[in-house]
Amino acid sequence: MAEQNKSRRIVSAAATAEELQFEASLRPRRLDDFTGQSKVKELLKVTIEAAKLRGEAMDHVLLIGPPGLGKTTLANIIAQELDVPFDLTSGPMLQKKLDLTGILSNLRGRQVFFIDEIHRLMPDVEEVLYSALEDFRVDIVIGQGPGARTHSLPIQSFTGVGATTRQGLLSAPLRSRFGLILYLKHYDVAEMQKIVLRAAKLLETPVDVDAAEEVARRSRGTPRIANRLLRRVRDYAQVRASGHVTLQVAKDSLDLLEVDRFGLDEIDKKIMLTILDKYSGGPVGLSTISASTDEEPDTIEEVYEPYLMQLGFLDRTPRGRIGTERAFEYFGVERRPMGWGQNKLF
Repeated sequence: MAEQNKSRRIVSAAATAEELQFEASLRPRRLDDFTGQSKVKELLKVTIEAAKLRGEAMDHVLLIGPPGLGKTTLANIIAQELDVPFDLTSGPMLQKKLDLTGILSNLRGRQVFFIDEIHRLMPDVEEVLYSALEDFRVDIVIGQGPGARTHSLPIQSFTGVGATTRQGLLSAPLRSRFGLILYLKHYDVAEMQKIVLRAAKLLETPVDVDAAEEVARRSRGTPRIANRLLRRVRDYAQVRASGHVTLQVAKDSLDLLEVDRFGLDEIDKKIMLTILDKYSGGPVGLSTISASTDEEPDTIEEVYEPYLMQLGFLDRTPRGRIGTERAFEYFGVERRPMGWGQNKLF
């Protein structure tokens, strides 16, 4: 049930195959075209230039951040800037050692090899990656039992790029193999506005500047969500407003989608109203919120809470989650003493 809720959210950063294809058509090809993440871009520029001057494979890169912020895009850009081939896979796709061994043995010199959701690698598959990242070799076991032998096969030097949304699940040995660890953060409204205007230009959709700002404001600081909302706004404008997206058209279409001015949808509101109304602002435990909202604890903690905390609506404390004064004001809930009315059956 929680997975269904997550997949149907208009402001979820999870992407369908169709959306990934759509994103690819809007994806910037160079660092100079990539909006936001200025510190990440500067570090990558220096590292890429140094690798090109030495004529070597660039150091391995680990990209950490919430979904939809551009980790795959940055991996593509690294390959473009280095002018080398690009190959990609994901942790869940690599189920056996031989799956990864086959890919690694076919890599070309200095190419970029991208592993999305690297935290989901199976432990035995992850062990194969250790020697590949550190020594550019793969170890193959031939035979079984006492007569088994290990053969080390050299592979081409390459640049490994890993992406994860859950750095806490990465093992220390794997994390230590990456020379450059970069953290991606949510974008501010000005950066999001530039992303919306650029996407609208590529889609040949006329969008007013203030309309782009409205879409940006409701996109939760996430380019993937901005692109999704822009598609819906474009559809609405073509049917109701001759294709031109004005501020009023943007507001009407986004209100129709029930995405409020902070980018919150019904699931965000359900979580906050559970804390504010049912439990008088907390503190309330994560498992209790999960049971009350029919959402998985991990989903609440990783998908919803970071943005609610960024908005200043929610605090995490050792005793549990607490709704802030700003949240009480925004959601129009009157603060009551903790426990008020919770023992009433009717």
